[in-house]
Amino acid sequence: MSPVAPTLEAFFTERLMRQKNASPHTIASYRDCLKLLLAHAQQATGTAPSRLDFADLDAGVISGFLDHLERDRGLSPRSRNVRLAAIRSLFSFAALRHPEHAALIGRVLAIPPKRGDRAIVSFLDPAEADALLASPDRSRRLGRRDHALLVLALQTGLRASELTTLRISDIHLGTGPFVHCTGKGRKERATPLTKTTVTVIRNYLAERGGQPGDPFFAGPGGRPLSRDAIRRLVERHAAAAARRCPSLSRKKTTPHTLRHSCAMRLLETGTDITTIALWLGHETSRTTEIYLHAHLALKERAISRTAPPGTSSRRYQPPDSVLAFLESL
Repeated sequence: MSPVAPTLEAFFTERLMRQKNASPHTIASYRDCLKLLLAHAQQATGTAPSRLDFADLDAGVISGFLDHLERDRGLSPRSRNVRLAAIRSLFSFAALRHPEHAALIGRVLAIPPKRGDRAIVSFLDPAEADALLASPDRSRRLGRRDHALLVLALQTGLRASELTTLRISDIHLGTGPFVHCTGKGRKERATPLTKTTVTVIRNYLAERGGQPGDPFFAGPGGRPLSRDAIRRLVERHAAAAARRCPSLSRKKTTPHTLRHSCAMRLLETGTDITTIALWLGHETSRTTEIYLHAHLALKERAISRTAPPGTSSRRYQPPDSVLAFLESL
């Protein structure tokens, strides 16, 4: 057996599980990435994964693997960088156990992350959100479940992964109602619920029943809805809502779009960035600054407060309805 195999095993059992106490999601992500890497190395070198040496995983092979992910599997630069982070974590661990391969490992660690385009976040305006919430058929049990999920997601900004792990015991509808969840990095947070959301959730719970440890949003057989199931649910109702609200057809509506929409509503009400970061469970408020870039109305208000010397600070408004019509053409 080559040095790679025991090092790989120790990386998961010692570094990730015992030393770092990594979450199951992190372990699964690293596992899937390294499985793909070993399969690619086997195809490139003709050597079985259990017999691969570090020389079979040099910087050229790693770079070829990353190019393969982008070219053949359609990964974005951001997703490519996530895979690179997993590989660098493995090789950083290997550097401590195999100093004889320091030069080769150093070249792998020197592979830089790739810069990608940063698109403006997509979010729903109030009319689009209302159309989406009206889409589920609430005369049916599944429709009432979907409606409750959409209401909760839009109001709290929970991630899809957080919605999948919600338990009935995580919902508190007494004085000061809130939902408790564990997000990225296993950070726990409590998000308050509005009266409207409490009413919807209370009605859903009365019909749903169940024990405190049961999944809050369950699929067939009582199992938690998966992330893919929630994505398909949101996309299906967005497509139906687009028939009543055509602007929705120009947007790709995903569970994360609902999270963005929640953040934008908070921003519009004057909530400061630090509070929004705490609300969404961001590590730092720098992550939350993407919403400042996306909110055109904030930029419009900034323009209205600035004007060249000797001019009015107000923006131009057509003085007549006919002129307004002509201006719009």
